[in-house]
Amino acid sequence: MRLTTVARMDLAAGQVHVFDQTVSVVPAASAVAQDGHAPSFDQARHAAAGSRPGSWMAVAFAVPPVGRGRLAAAWGRVVARHGTLRTVLTQDAGRIRVQDVQVTGGRWRRAGDGMQDPRAVLRGVFDEACEPFAAPSHRLSVVDHGDGTCTAVIGLDHSHTDAWSLLVLVRDMLAALEDAPLPPVPSFGEHVRELEGRDAAPAHVRERWRRIMEEGDGDMPVFPLDLGDVSEPRDEVVEVLDVLDAAGVARLERAAEARDIRLLPLAVSVLTQVNRDMGAGRLRAVFPVHSRRGPADDPARWADSVGWFITNSVLDCDSVDPSACATAVREAITLGSYPLEPLLRPWGGMPNTPGMFALSWLDNRRLPVQVPDAAHPQHVSAWIRTDGVMAWFVLNDDGMHLRVRYPGTPEAVATVGQWARRVADGLRELSSDDPVLVGEDHDLSPVA
Repeated sequence: MRLTTVARMDLAAGQVHVFDQTVSVVPAASAVAQDGHAPSFDQARHAAAGSRPGSWMAVAFAVPPVGRGRLAAAWGRVVARHGTLRTVLTQDAGRIRVQDVQVTGGRWRRAGDGMQDPRAVLRGVFDEACEPFAAPSHRLSVVDHGDGTCTAVIGLDHSHTDAWSLLVLVRDMLAALEDAPLPPVPSFGEHVRELEGRDAAPAHVRERWRRIMEEGDGDMPVFPLDLGDVSEPRDEVVEVLDVLDAAGVARLERAAEARDIRLLPLAVSVLTQVNRDMGAGRLRAVFPVHSRRGPADDPARWADSVGWFITNSVLDCDSVDPSACATAVREAITLGSYPLEPLLRPWGGMPNTPGMFALSWLDNRRLPVQVPDAAHPQHVSAWIRTDGVMAWFVLNDDGMHLRVRYPGTPEAVATVGQWARRVADGLRELSSDDPVLVGEDHDLSPVA
């Protein structure tokens, strides 16, 4: 079972209970240890924006109707497994560090009166408790629906999690409730230190990043159509398009195989064509890639860990030829295979560019994390204000979904909405049973 992709969490009414853990800083043996650890590039950038609502991610899933004491004990075992959950971010004179903490206790409390929409109650809980500098910046909550069923919702500040990690937490929480063994796994902090020890990026990678930044006048790629006034963040609009069912995805995969490429480059071909059709120029977008690849002797080292194992790259494509799109995807992955801080240092780090455009591709079917069907996990996002466009392509066992988030200006509602529908239509056309034409104008060839 994979994470359900919906515009907003589907959660039945009920009483919300929140488990508040208490923590204290681990006594350090030396002044160096007392200073904590360096955050990752993304953690530092995320926390530099300060304490604010909406900086969290969460996952909701069904749990057996057990007592809250047993739920708290299971959560304690999950926290004990993941060192990332026993760290907090601190800031002193603008300097951000990661401190190790130990759990000292915890208690349950009621949130809301049981009559309110539990989604609104949880949003308030996570806005307050799951912010960058909270200690800890995660919360276990449970919604008692009054009919013998319960939904657990785990919220974490984004600095401690990514979408992959949410599935890990669901799996581990359910395993803990079954008293299954949960040995410790490598922490995200270890991953950060391992990245720091890697060789510097080769000259051709540094040069490519330089050209990318100069082509954008020192800014990150922006959505290429009119978004209206985004000089300041606007209330978000979130849309989810159900692009293809499982059979449609299978047909699309066969079309990709006929080109000897994977599904993502074929989707990039459609994106590039939509840009052309809408007079938006080439495809340029921030492109998140995961950094969970372990060393050659232990490639799955980070697969079971919790943390923000994501780095950013840039996808740049000016061809609708799927083979050229595959080359562009490989280049983006290569650009994201090296620590970003040294690469973006000449531009003061990753710029906060109004109108920034990001594309994310998440094929949940390929993740090595299995969750029981009965858990019905849902990825829960915060309500935020935004000045950019984020598009997630999510593939589950039930098909392909396109989730887009953009600022709620009249211009963005028109342009981003039309762009997303055209992308969905293009992918559906490629997955149809009738032959379609894919390729550059001078080299059209049929794909069944």
